[in-house]
Amino acid sequence: MSSQSPSGGSIIGVSSISALVGGGQQCHYTPTKAGILSLMQSCAVALGKHGIRCNALLPGTIKTQLNEKDLENEDKRKYMEGRIPLGRTGVTEDMVGPAIFLASEMSQYVTGAQLLVDGGLFVNLQ
Repeated sequence: MSSQSPSGGSIIGVSSISALVGGGQQCHYTPTKAGILSLMQSCAVALGKHGIRCNALLPGTIKTQLNEKDLENEDKRKYMEGRIPLGRTGVTEDMVGPAIFLASEMSQYVTGAQLLVDGGLFVNLQ
């Protein structure tokens, strides 16, 4: 049972692991993803009094139409998969469970958080 007003809700920003790590070839990309993460944190502070939770999903390499040509290169794909502790790049379906969690009442006391969906890549970069 929640003590928040019934208006509440959940806002989920889709950022990227790139919000946390720089990249020489991504000077145009990483700041935008860091901006989404920062926006969700600021919104969490501003909207919490209304029962609105604001969190960010940070995917790693997820196979999409945008990168499918890149991942067709077997050497590049194997290199990427070798860096990921779970041994594979993600698929769009891998984002569903984390999004449902953040949207549901299971995360009713989670706001201003970032949830990495990267197969463990970030911890392997440390």
